[in-house]
Amino acid sequence: MASSDAASVPVPAAAAAQPGGPQKRRGSYNCGRCGLPKKGHVCSVPSNGKAGEPKTQPQQQNKPRRALQFDDPATEAAGEAVTVVENAVPVSMAPPPPLPPPPPRAAAAAGRKRPRVEVVDMEEDEEDEEEDLGLVELGAGRRAPWQVVAQVLRRISPRGLAAAAGVSRGWRECARRVWRAAEEIHFSAASVRPVGALIARCPALAKLALCMDSDVDATMLACVAFSCPNLRSMEIRMDNSAVNRISGDELSRFVSEKRSLSVLKLDGCSSLGFLNISSSSLSTLGLSGLCPLSKAVMNCPNLNELSLVFPEQNNDSTDLVALMDSLGRTCPNLRNMHISSVRLCNEAVFALESANLRGLCKLSLILGSKITDAAVASIVRSHASLALLDLSGSSITDNGLGMISNAFPNTLISLLVALCPNITSSGVQVAAAQLPLLRVMDCGNSICASPQPDAGRSYFGDLTGAIKFCSKLRNQKTQQPDYQKLFIQHSSLKKLSLWGCSAIDALYVNCPELVDLNLNSCVNLHPERLMIRCPKLKDVHVMGCRDMLIGAIRNQVLNEFVAAEPRLPCKRLADGSKRVHVPHFMIEELEDQEKWGRERKSQCTVHLA
Repeated sequence: MASSDAASVPVPAAAAAQPGGPQKRRGSYNCGRCGLPKKGHVCSVPSNGKAGEPKTQPQQQNKPRRALQFDDPATEAAGEAVTVVENAVPVSMAPPPPLPPPPPRAAAAAGRKRPRVEVVDMEEDEEDEEEDLGLVELGAGRRAPWQVVAQVLRRISPRGLAAAAGVSRGWRECARRVWRAAEEIHFSAASVRPVGALIARCPALAKLALCMDSDVDATMLACVAFSCPNLRSMEIRMDNSAVNRISGDELSRFVSEKRSLSVLKLDGCSSLGFLNISSSSLSTLGLSGLCPLSKAVMNCPNLNELSLVFPEQNNDSTDLVALMDSLGRTCPNLRNMHISSVRLCNEAVFALESANLRGLCKLSLILGSKITDAAVASIVRSHASLALLDLSGSSITDNGLGMISNAFPNTLISLLVALCPNITSSGVQVAAAQLPLLRVMDCGNSICASPQPDAGRSYFGDLTGAIKFCSKLRNQKTQQPDYQKLFIQHSSLKKLSLWGCSAIDALYVNCPELVDLNLNSCVNLHPERLMIRCPKLKDVHVMGCRDMLIGAIRNQVLNEFVAAEPRLPCKRLADGSKRVHVPHFMIEELEDQEKWGRERKSQCTVHLA
């Protein structure tokens, strides 16, 4: 009967279509007793697998299983609970044929527990880590709050921070948070690859300063543009023999795409070819090592500081006149300008006057040997509130210094006129006397001794009586150069530079606020004609000076050879006739007065190299 009943039970088509070999099952999607899919049915086969026994109603499971379950079907056949799906139609069917025994590998895999798959929200996980990090292991059983460790890691170099991340998991998390919160990085790299790996960890980076030991090209700009969306300042310096291969097109594209960039400084810009920069956010632009530019256009309405440094080459063909003329239209808010080029001339300064940059505060025109007093007159007419004026390497004279002193008595703080051979000590003294706010003054290699060679021709007779012309022989007494005396007395001057002034043989400096004095290569300065009265002097540079002069400077600034006065407990009478011993109760009072009234030993440093 059992066999007839089993034969009369209809078999579903899905069960009849099963092949004779072992059936491939994916997880536990099929019922462990009847073999049909679990979805939409309630299995009527009893747990013992015999169809002749009375059917028992399956018990409902309170907690439904997940749809994705990675348990092995062999464990379900051992008597695990079956998932019950509501609103299902019961189906009566015969038990499936017994499965063949699994291979040894499959049996071993069935005994192992498979890992569960979880989907983690990264943002929520990071927030939990920020809250639950707690104490960090320091070693030897000591712990510290992660905030303290992060503050310590924030003060080390990028290489040290990368090495600290490998100490432990807690240190790695602290280093990661330091990278994510970093806003300013100063880094020295040998190639572009470590730079890209570093800045990719710093999404909040705002200021980047790099010192490159290898060549730099557009790859660097692309890496920075991709990894630093909020970058505001970038500075790249070239070290050793590294070459900057960034072209003008690549630099223009980078500046136009980085709308948050405000400071850009590049070194070794020898491959630009032309300059066409347009940006509404750029406020500081510094380019050094520039080769001849075929075109130089800067459309930056908010630009405040501009620095262009050209190499000292006579083949420079950059049109500085056109550049100066366009600055008034494209950069009306320019306040600081620094241009170094041998192509600077009076015409370029006249074009700057026509640009009408009334807000200019700092003006540096360096190495312009063709700049004369006419250019100084143009500067005086067009700019009324200069705080810094640098005309080093120009051909101005004492008349130009007089015009500068009369035009900027209430604004000029720094005056730099080094490498100006037409300046004498008289002009320097006038400038120091008429500029009361002056803080920095540089006259290096300007007051130089250059004796004029003897000129003229003479004739001498020879043995045959003929006459021939030859150069005049040098006399026994050669012409001595005209030495000059320099007297500077100023109440607010803090830095004075007279390096290379070989024409000065007498110097008197009385500046109570002076802290730095440069007398390098003052070879003709006489030790007995030197007087330095600067109580706050901290640094004196005397490289290349004679030993006697160095000793005289040490004597005045360090008081090394001044003998201490004897301390005797005696005092003169009111009429000054004789000295009498002081009573014992007044000795302590005199000691206190000497203690507070005695001048402290100077902390000045004499630099010999």
